[in-house]
Amino acid sequence: MALSDVILAATLNNQAELYKEQGRYADAEPLYKRLLAINEKALGPDHPSVALALNDLAELYKEEGRYADAEPLYKRALATWKKALGPNHPDVAQSLNNLAGLYLAQGRYADAEALYKRGLAIFEKALGPDYPSVASALNNLASLYKQEARYADTEPLYKRALAIRENALGPDHLDVAQSLNNLADLYSAQGRHADAEPLCKRALAIREKALGRDHPDVMQSLNNLADLYSAQGRHADAEPLYKRALASTPEQKGGTPGS
Repeated sequence: MALSDVILAATLNNQAELYKEQGRYADAEPLYKRLLAINEKALGPDHPSVALALNDLAELYKEEGRYADAEPLYKRALATWKKALGPNHPDVAQSLNNLAGLYLAQGRYADAEALYKRGLAIFEKALGPDYPSVASALNNLASLYKQEARYADTEPLYKRALAIRENALGPDHLDVAQSLNNLADLYSAQGRHADAEPLCKRALAIREKALGRDHPDVMQSLNNLADLYSAQGRHADAEPLYKRALASTPEQKGGTPGS
């Protein structure tokens, strides 16, 4: 690929990503399409960069709820990565997870489960059982089971994902906080409030330490803990947490959203 094409491709990708983050999907779409065309022409249809461009466009369509447009792109990206890298490459596993996420959003649970399991097996074989990508794959499969109310299947996956992240990333990593939150949500859904509470508290402490008291993720943790107390009728414990979360919003602090 010529240097000018490389620079143009990077610029298009960065601008498209910005538009997508802003919810400006109509502006992002032609940029993603142009990037895909440049990569196909310069690198050929079976290059990993083409698979990545296909995936990015599919992700845009998924966010818009355009599932019928997203699916063939995800499938073509998967086939391209398999051809370019082999069927047992971690990028293939990630592509399987991406397509599974689309099926999950459509309520196609059986289709999603099969892909999540295939992706997990590839990650484990390629990277080992204790790699963070394995934890993410476990989390995806667990989230599917949770949506189906298959709680007995969900819990061991969330626990294993948490253990992997703690060992690989350290006990105070933000991914550990996310795993704690996932497991706490599962216990809350089952009415296991005593099991959920210490997990919520630990997730809150990790996020406060890493992000500061006023970060949106900290506010989410405050609300999670407050919701847990409310579900138990512990309104005196919940109220100050709700108030603190509210006081940290931009409007209450005298600013405007996004300022």
